[in-house]
Amino acid sequence: MSEASSTSQPARPTMKDVAALAGVAIKTVSRVMNGEPTVAPELASRVRQAAAKLGYRPNLTASSLRRGDRRTATIGLLLEDVANPFSAALLRAVEDVARQRGVQILIGSLDENPDRERELAITLIDRGVDGLIIVPAATDQSYLLAERKLGIRVVFLDREPRLLDADAVVSANRDGAIEAVQHLLAAGHRRIAYLGDSLRIVTAAQRFDGFLLALERAGLTADPLLIRHELRTSEAAMTATSELISLPEPPTALFASQNLVTIGAVRALRGAGRQHSIALIGFDDFLLADVLDPGVTVVTQDATELGSLATRLLFARLDGDESPPRTHVVPTGMLARGSGEIAPPVAARTDRR
Repeated sequence: MSEASSTSQPARPTMKDVAALAGVAIKTVSRVMNGEPTVAPELASRVRQAAAKLGYRPNLTASSLRRGDRRTATIGLLLEDVANPFSAALLRAVEDVARQRGVQILIGSLDENPDRERELAITLIDRGVDGLIIVPAATDQSYLLAERKLGIRVVFLDREPRLLDADAVVSANRDGAIEAVQHLLAAGHRRIAYLGDSLRIVTAAQRFDGFLLALERAGLTADPLLIRHELRTSEAAMTATSELISLPEPPTALFASQNLVTIGAVRALRGAGRQHSIALIGFDDFLLADVLDPGVTVVTQDATELGSLATRLLFARLDGDESPPRTHVVPTGMLARGSGEIAPPVAARTDRR
């Protein structure tokens, strides 16, 4: 045996090999592999057993070309950061729906970088994905206009697109923030601090708007000294919280606008021994929030419904739905666990400045 032949890789089994082992025509194997229901159950079973025995896997790209629909059975999913618990929950929801259709997902993290959004979206389109689900980082999605005309389908998740008319699935961010602040107001708090992400991010802007609206409805004016934006990490939120609770007139309650910010606030409160004396409500749940002492009260987003609905909308578009694009709003909820129910000091309850 020559050196070349002894080191060569064994050839992958082909559809012809499966047909020979199963004792059927190649066309029958093709129909079974493509999921066509016209093959008799007994023949389909023989084909699948032969394929399993040989270790045969169909070439999905070649199959899509033969079908003529140019489908690759893949979709792209661009998230803020796949390491973030909320992004991970969205990914799982998208994956669960896509799996039912036999569709694979190509994933990317945008890190709130507009250039990265455009780069990854175009790269995935060039790789032949059938459609995209995007949590947008950029403030302009018009770069997809030409791709839309060529047939690419796009659904936006968590945030609405700008300068592009397309489907979107979002949470009721403003309403959730209003509910959180009203919850604190009902407990008697008047000095409520806001810990937020960048206002360039539409969800952060909506939550801050809800914070201000709730105070306004209660006849209160937000104190600029109690407002912190641009908190991109839990460490930044921890520092901001420590500064706030060290003020001569510290807040009696905190509203944190996203999960990493809430985690930073929890660490600062615990580090200062103030977790039982300053109330806290966070927007979006996070792992172990329920087992802390006190448990962290949160506004909840239904990540499963958000991701599932976005994926169903994308598949509906791929299946031919040509109805006008629309934005679907998924309601938020609230889980009261203790931290948001801490009452202010008696003197602070009557201070309505």
